[in-house]
Amino acid sequence: MRLARRLPPLDTLISFEAVARHGSFTAAANELCLTQSAVSKQVRALEENLQLTLFHRHARGIELNDAGQQLLADVQPLLYSLARTVERLKQAHDANTVTIAATHAVSHHWLFPRLTAFSRAHPEIHVSIHSSNEITEAGIGDYDFGILYGEGQWPSLEAAPLFAERIYPVCRIDYPVSEPDSLESLQDCQLIQLDSRAWNCLDWREWFGHFGIDYQPPADAITFNQVTLVYNAALEGLGIALGWDFMAADAIERGQLKPVGNFVYETGKHDYLVNLRHKRLSKSAQLFRDWMLNTEAH
Repeated sequence: MRLARRLPPLDTLISFEAVARHGSFTAAANELCLTQSAVSKQVRALEENLQLTLFHRHARGIELNDAGQQLLADVQPLLYSLARTVERLKQAHDANTVTIAATHAVSHHWLFPRLTAFSRAHPEIHVSIHSSNEITEAGIGDYDFGILYGEGQWPSLEAAPLFAERIYPVCRIDYPVSEPDSLESLQDCQLIQLDSRAWNCLDWREWFGHFGIDYQPPADAITFNQVTLVYNAALEGLGIALGWDFMAADAIERGQLKPVGNFVYETGKHDYLVNLRHKRLSKSAQLFRDWMLNTEAH
């Protein structure tokens, strides 16, 4: 009862967030499947509840005022978090749903094609992917499975290797580069740089360092802060990139990319299919795990 007295109705906050995000009552109404009048009334009710105006209303449209901007900054992430929690609870009690968390690169380049095949083999099971680059051991409990990179040592998790980390130079198939006869000559090529400070992955300096070469990237080198952006830059023909085998192998087979030289760094690390040790898997989750592990060559 205290919360009910202190908080405005949830539907008024939902309408406010939609209007604020779109900057339009009409667009918000279309998203919410309501009339524009109904959405306008919801926002008015919220303003009356708060005893504040949240928008500047002009003849040409609306915009958030200071109070509206403050409310949106606090309310929007809470609404999204609540929606994700509700969705996870629904899926957790659905015997035919399996949830899995993985990074953007693994989700797009490795996991998604395999889920397409799994869905053809088991159409009765729905697999829901949560794609994020901020997946940690502590967050795996929100899902049936996760895919984590490392050495397989997580105290709370069961871990089974999916694929080894192999990294080698790649470029677009028609990129004009002569086959380098040495790593020293490779250094002189147009190398697309990865700023890996925020990620647990290698850059060119570390890659060359594995072979005993001290490499310093040029100050004016093309640089991206995401593995997927580096990969796409290589596909666009901007230069030579470090290629992770789980991403590059299919593109090489399709004739989109080519390896540059025969220089491969096998780090000894893997990506692992993980799940909580103490959490019992549903029959659908067990079937999914067995299929994923038994249809891959490690």
